[in-house]
Amino acid sequence: MARRLAQLSLKEIQGKYAGDGVAVSATVLRKLQRDPRTGARKLYKALSKRYEEQKKERNRLEAMLHFERLLWKAGIQYIAGVDEVGIGPLAGPVVAAAVVFPPGIEIDGIDDSKVLDEESRLRLDAEIREKAAAFAIGVVEVEEIDRLNIYHAGIRAMQLALSSLPVAPQHILVDSRTIPGFSQPQNSFDKGDGINFSIASASIIAKVYRDRLMTELDRTYPGYGFASHKGYATPVHQRAIRDLGPCPIHRRSFDYIRELCGQYCDLYYSLKQQGYTASTRAELSSWESAVKAAAPNLSLNENKKLHLLASRLWKRLSQR
Repeated sequence: MARRLAQLSLKEIQGKYAGDGVAVSATVLRKLQRDPRTGARKLYKALSKRYEEQKKERNRLEAMLHFERLLWKAGIQYIAGVDEVGIGPLAGPVVAAAVVFPPGIEIDGIDDSKVLDEESRLRLDAEIREKAAAFAIGVVEVEEIDRLNIYHAGIRAMQLALSSLPVAPQHILVDSRTIPGFSQPQNSFDKGDGINFSIASASIIAKVYRDRLMTELDRTYPGYGFASHKGYATPVHQRAIRDLGPCPIHRRSFDYIRELCGQYCDLYYSLKQQGYTASTRAELSSWESAVKAAAPNLSLNENKKLHLLASRLWKRLSQR
């Protein structure tokens, strides 16, 4: 600082730390704590809170980068973080991303794409693309999802992303699985997009890319609301499928699509509706007995769905 803190006016101190993103050091806090001015004491209290929040975020980022730093220290330069998005939606492609960072990189705010708001994802997407040594996207369209099944389509998307990297990774970090077809060492992290820096960065790149695709597809297939729900099974989306029927980007291999389109038997829909009207333990027990009695006349999936509904209804009743 050009002048000692005590020589600054209260207005100058407030101006210096006005922005929420301005880092607060322990040294500054100590000086403010000892400053006899009333305004400085008030500012100390406000900045102490910011300091603790910044410290917490710093520790979180350090933990997310722990594995990469071990590998970088061992001389491994090209570490690819890989993740996919779009497993759960009823429509649209599965998208995966692979990201390789130069050793020593840090980006504040990196986290699982699902916990970030859209503005943060867009900002971080731009910063990741700018600072990454390499990144690539893998897309598996609906036709292949229906042919392979959704799990293997997710694997395929990650294979495509890794294969498209302009540099060959020396080590692969992936969320909750192992990617076949690659000889490089791999480490799988359970919920890795929330605990590992490179995987979380890949989840952000993939999420932003897929969201943009779904917004474009909304113009091609209007009426379904793809731009807002991105293909997930929201009430609005379910209603659109019932009213309009599925469009070419709906995953017709998904059993829920068939249910929404009325392709289950009449008995199933009748029992489902009766279950939702049960409001007491006696009524729910009676309904569950009716479901068990009807089991021989229902398909495997119909029985499974009604049993899952029973579990949800009992849980809802117990929480009243």
